Amino acid sequence: MSKAVAKVAETEVSTEVTAFDISMFEDDAGKGMENLGTEDLALPFLKVLSGNNSELDTHETARKGDIYNSVTGVAYKGKEGVRVIPCAYQRRFIQWAPRGEGSGGPVAIYEPGQPRPEAVRDFDKNGDNKDWLTDGSGHYIEETAQHFVLLINEDGSIETALIAMKSTQLKKSRKWNSMMMSRSIKGKNGPFTPPRWSHVYHMKTVPEGNSKGDWHGWEMSLEGPVTDANVYNRGKAFAESISSGDVVVKHTEEGSNDSKPAPAGGEVLKDEIPF
Repeated sequence: MSKAVAKVAETEVSTEVTAFDISMFEDDAGKGMENLGTEDLALPFLKVLSGNNSELDTHETARKGDIYNSVTGVAYKGKEGVRVIPCAYQRRFIQWAPRGEGSGGPVAIYEPGQPRPEAVRDFDKNGDNKDWLTDGSGHYIEETAQHFVLLINEDGSIETALIAMKSTQLKKSRKWNSMMMSRSIKGKNGPFTPPRWSHVYHMKTVPEGNSKGDWHGWEMSLEGPVTDANVYNRGKAFAESISSGDVVVKHTEEGSNDSKPAPAGGEVLKDEIPF
């Protein structure tokens, strides 16, 4: 064989395309992630953008009132909203240091009934809904309602996320919990309350305000029951992981969104969003 023929044959072999079978992904499911723990992962926060959130300066399409995914960076239009399946709920009291001090994370997180430092609330003086510690440290404690959800994307994919409500949005949290508790289905043994992860809800945002300023808040409505067994089981598994402590919430100073309303007629500042 001449050198020219040999070279052509070699080229033909090296450029041969091998068909790709996506089932190869399933064959290698989970590989390469064996050493990942909860401390290596970030649970996305779904938060409402308001005022001067830094995302408004960096995101090309995000606007006030939109819903922002803190991990994927996706901004959903607030008027259109997102579809979620609530899976678990926690009520927490989070202690924060003054902005710019400390690690940027919570000083401490307390569960209901757990002893907390002495603190007082003076709305007329401070103009907020925080409980300020009396030790002169400048720390404050903020009640936070944590709703763990499955976010249903338009393409049908599903991801876990957290909606944290505080300050003016605590009443929205109570409303949402009441909507879930009021659900009743007739079973073989009579009426029963279905599990938290049994129904899909539509979450969007609406303008709100009071004498101290304006912002956007959550509005939720029932869409209907979950109809896919795989989705139902995933919601159940997520709820169980929350109960067992396998999921760790990593609050940050940037994500805390302090709850002091803006002055009348003004916008809510980045550090002063009420949820």
